[in-house]
Amino acid sequence: MKSIVLFDGECNVCDASVQFILKHDAQGYFQFASLQSEFGQTLLKQYGISNAMNSLVLIDQEKAYTQSTAALKIAKNLDGLWKWCYGAILIPPVIRNTAYNILANNRYKWFGKKEMCLLPTNEQRKRFL
Repeated sequence: MKSIVLFDGECNVCDASVQFILKHDAQGYFQFASLQSEFGQTLLKQYGISNAMNSLVLIDQEKAYTQSTAALKIAKNLDGLWKWCYGAILIPPVIRNTAYNILANNRYKWFGKKEMCLLPTNEQRKRFL
């Protein structure tokens, strides 16, 4: 089963993150769904995650990850040197997630919201649920 990245469909940072993952995931390991979508909401309920979660969510091998752990587990599966970022998993989660939450809590203020979704290419469309 492929891993699923749930992202905020209104967030410019999240959109840039999805585009980054698509670019550095040549094997097609990740699929994507918006947190706001019916499918995204179903997965949040299934894994007991609040729909008010201020984080991207990674569903990988039947487990859900949020905040910095999700980001690092995504990096671990990307092409090239990005997998080395996973070494930051050794930093205590309280420190990693503090930095993550600062960005997450200010993402709309600093980077804005999307007025409309970017349309994926035909190749990319297969990876969106």
